[in-house]
Amino acid sequence: MALPKSPGFEKHPGYMVQIEKSPRRVRVEFGSETIADSANSVLLRESNHVPVYYFPRNDVHMDHLSRSEQSTFCPFKGEASYWSISHGDETVADAVWSYETPFEESAGIKDYLAFYWNKMDHWFEEDEEIFVHPRDPYKRVDAISSSRKVEVVLGGETIAESSQATFVFETGMPTRYYLPMDDIRMAALKRSDTTTRCPYKGIASYWSVEAGGQVFDDIVWSYPEPLEEAPKLKNLLCFFNENVDAILIDGDEQPKGKTKWSNFLAETLDGPEHIV
Repeated sequence: MALPKSPGFEKHPGYMVQIEKSPRRVRVEFGSETIADSANSVLLRESNHVPVYYFPRNDVHMDHLSRSEQSTFCPFKGEASYWSISHGDETVADAVWSYETPFEESAGIKDYLAFYWNKMDHWFEEDEEIFVHPRDPYKRVDAISSSRKVEVVLGGETIAESSQATFVFETGMPTRYYLPMDDIRMAALKRSDTTTRCPYKGIASYWSVEAGGQVFDDIVWSYPEPLEEAPKLKNLLCFFNENVDAILIDGDEQPKGKTKWSNFLAETLDGPEHIV
């Protein structure tokens, strides 16, 4: 039976749904059980979403899943069915979904299942645990040393001044400037309890800054123990460009741009996958 055409792409022709086979072995753990283990998963990349792994049904322990009455509709992929997961005394409702009769444009995920990332306990690519979401194979994160002078102004005060910055260029993100602690007025910073994870860089710690008679919560972050893929960032600190008064490079003020962290509040953090 032919699959139906998507109504979404006609209204939004620039929308992207890309499905490709992943070359990586991917595993999902819930409790002490491996729920999915596959060398034949596919990675779905979609506009305005992080990447998602979809697993062949044969590589999922369906004996731990029970179909629920939940369903949702996507104009680009179709109607999704849901399953809950049980292991021992623990059950998580509507943790798995599948497009059993997807639209023709998304036929590559037919008979595949996907898991809500945060409802699972552990994810692995090969034998390495990964966090937040799958790494996008089309995303670059380049950390490059620069001798250009970087100044950070906050609360009307110059909080940092460095000619030893590391510029981080990440696909789809503003340039971030990571600075050595010796070039920052650390007395104005106070360590907070906030931590977040990035699939490309590791676990981030945060600082608040007191400047100009104000306190700017969680406006600075650092990766004390970055992943092996981002070693240059160790012991460097970075300010949210969009929320300081100004960042100057060789005396020229840089455009702030607009991101989801503009007018940032700590409680809005949903993961540093978008922070670099």
